[in-house]
Amino acid sequence: MSYEAAVHAQAIELDRLSLEMTAAAGSGHPTTAMSLGHIVTVLMFSSMRWSPDYPDYPTSDRLVLSEGHAVPIIYAAAAKLGVMYGKDPENRKRLSVEDLSTLRAWDSELDGHPNPMEGFPFFDAATGSLGQGLSVAAGIGLAARLDGMNRRAYCIIGDGEAREGQIAEALDFIIDHELTNVLPIFNCNGYGQADRVSETQSAETLKAKLDATGYETLVIDGHKPNEIKAAFDAFAERSTDPQAKPLAVVAKTVKGWGSATMQGGGWHGKPATGDALDRARAELEEQRAELTTSLASSDAFQIDPPEEPKAIDYSIGEVPSFNAFMESLDMGSLLATGKLATRKAYGLALRALGKTTQRAVVLDADVSNSTFAETFKADPANTPRFVECKIGAQNMVSVAAGMSAGHKIPFCSTFAKFFTRAYDQIEMAINSGANLKLVGSHAGITLASDGPSQMSLPDVSWFRSWSTMRDHRGNPGCYVLQPADAYAAYALTQVMAEYHGVCYMRTLRAETEFIYSDDHVFNLGGFEVLTEGRDLVICAAGYMVHEANKAIDLLDKAGVAATLVDLYSLPFDSDKLLDVINANNGYVISVEDNFGGGIGSALADAMTDSGDAFTLQQMHVKRIPKSAKPPDEMLQMCGLTAADILKAAMEMLQVA
Repeated sequence: MSYEAAVHAQAIELDRLSLEMTAAAGSGHPTTAMSLGHIVTVLMFSSMRWSPDYPDYPTSDRLVLSEGHAVPIIYAAAAKLGVMYGKDPENRKRLSVEDLSTLRAWDSELDGHPNPMEGFPFFDAATGSLGQGLSVAAGIGLAARLDGMNRRAYCIIGDGEAREGQIAEALDFIIDHELTNVLPIFNCNGYGQADRVSETQSAETLKAKLDATGYETLVIDGHKPNEIKAAFDAFAERSTDPQAKPLAVVAKTVKGWGSATMQGGGWHGKPATGDALDRARAELEEQRAELTTSLASSDAFQIDPPEEPKAIDYSIGEVPSFNAFMESLDMGSLLATGKLATRKAYGLALRALGKTTQRAVVLDADVSNSTFAETFKADPANTPRFVECKIGAQNMVSVAAGMSAGHKIPFCSTFAKFFTRAYDQIEMAINSGANLKLVGSHAGITLASDGPSQMSLPDVSWFRSWSTMRDHRGNPGCYVLQPADAYAAYALTQVMAEYHGVCYMRTLRAETEFIYSDDHVFNLGGFEVLTEGRDLVICAAGYMVHEANKAIDLLDKAGVAATLVDLYSLPFDSDKLLDVINANNGYVISVEDNFGGGIGSALADAMTDSGDAFTLQQMHVKRIPKSAKPPDEMLQMCGLTAADILKAAMEMLQVA
């Protein structure tokens, strides 16, 4: 049997399995899957270097299905190849054709969209929220490049999906970083969900856009095996050529290929059942009779194995203390000032971390001189691992998720406000089990003069929502960290690096006084009692710890002994903190420089769960702020000064 006939036969078989598994599930996207039958066959049975026995082998080529709803075609191919799957790496089993009938079942590893954490390690990231996969593939390719690996990343993107702005960000990023080992494959079947795609997503227009961006673009018939293979061979030849342009493939396909009655509009997300399924099967058999005379045998294809992994040291060494590292950089005079912005301490921590591990990579979105991530790249040994993403926070987060899949520890830095536009990407990274560290600078209202367009105010609430659930490993979905001084920021950066999971840390533009020293130990889920009283507790974090400390002095003068807690981590040890509050008559005030839903809500949840009696006053930003010059004016505008805290405490205690 010729290679071309073998591909046709196998693609028809995969299309049939896609029809049958979606019919069994009662939902899914068989027609999108069928448009990819030939492309997936050539990739998984021929062009990719990988092993079905070890689908997550560290050097194997990777396939990112950005068009995640087409996943039945991948499951079908994996079943024909007997790919190993399962959540426990030590107890995996081979996927069989019979297993495909469990698609989308609650106890099945075959989720409705790709997700490695549900037990399908062929994938590196959860996809299906459209527009993100190409960025993930870019991260995988960049991580491989840094480690000197000759692995390639293929990414399948829908033509309607190409409308997503993040696709443009990723395409630019690949050109900027000359990632010839990443191949965007646009599946141009002409249809979205509701109707045909726009002419601006046509194959011809996509080619023009790609050419203008700097790609060499190949337009192929996505159902002609020899054209598909030739395109993938061309990509393989240039994937290690530093002088070559990145390649992109635009594949013209038919949605519902092989079944005339399922083509065109009206079938998106709709499985064929009953007579419609029988007709579609019969039409596929007609295609089989026309294009080949028998089923493809395993001898028709050859899958090249991945290369042997190089010895790479992925360990993390001990980071020097803050004082010692500052002295090593001749920055001891800054210590003598008694204050330093937490954003600057973060940059120093990155630089120190970079000396201890090759896993640490730092991504920034054109603000590294404000986030102080530039401190990392100032060390020539770290410079190759600094990744400039320009103004594209969404792409940056998804690239970081891809680099996490490549065994890196990615730190993403930008203004905290700008992470809000990447909430979807962060959520998908959490779903993927990514080891992601997000650091937002210029957080909260103390940014002052730049005004609300630059302030992050709902961020604590959103990230804190992830601290209320458990990820696939049984850990909080995200830790939210708010260091109050440079020592805390420096130490917590190291803590984040050592933890496998997602963390979000807020840093400040303002210079803040030192509270701690090298002797203090910071932990995820921890908090620090800074002063001990008996009448009430004030819980604050970040900049507000300093303002609350001023309030402690005012309360002391008024004869009130208050306890101050630096609640630098969400979640926190609820039992331990409630013991502190109980020792203060059950009275507590939360103070935060963001909108509600953060520290105060976390305290309220803990109190409700305990069933004990407490009195809680939440102080947070309750209006849209405007520009003000010094931070003190902004605190006054929002009712969060030390005097405001004093007033709230006296009213709570009913002291005149």
